[in-house]
Amino acid sequence: MVIYGVAILAGCFLVGTIAGEIIGSLMGIDSNVGGVGIAMLLLIVFVDKLVKSGKITKPSLDGLSFWNQMYIPVVIAMAASQNVLGALTGGPLAIIAGIAVVLISWACVPLLSGKKTADSSFNNSALRGEADA
Repeated sequence: MVIYGVAILAGCFLVGTIAGEIIGSLMGIDSNVGGVGIAMLLLIVFVDKLVKSGKITKPSLDGLSFWNQMYIPVVIAMAASQNVLGALTGGPLAIIAGIAVVLISWACVPLLSGKKTADSSFNNSALRGEADA
């Protein structure tokens, strides 16, 4: 049943929204800055701690998996509703910041995944079709 785990999701979203509003007010912006991202990170950390300590039930974990899968389309829809044209016409800083964030994120993927950059799936002979028959 997918209703399980919704309280955890709602709590993380509420904390993320409040944190985003506080960050926005500290920056002098009348907007939520990073609240959805903070909520997603809180959800990941909180659920990971519950799983490692064995304090979460299987139905709750299944419900959270469902909502985690639904979360990405919601975030994309929210981002699509932002005023992208206004950000781009505001100056080149938005474009430079966007490109920098993407490049930094790409560079961090091997570090965060725990794999060495030299390790590649194409180095595996079975993937290249050289498996012994």
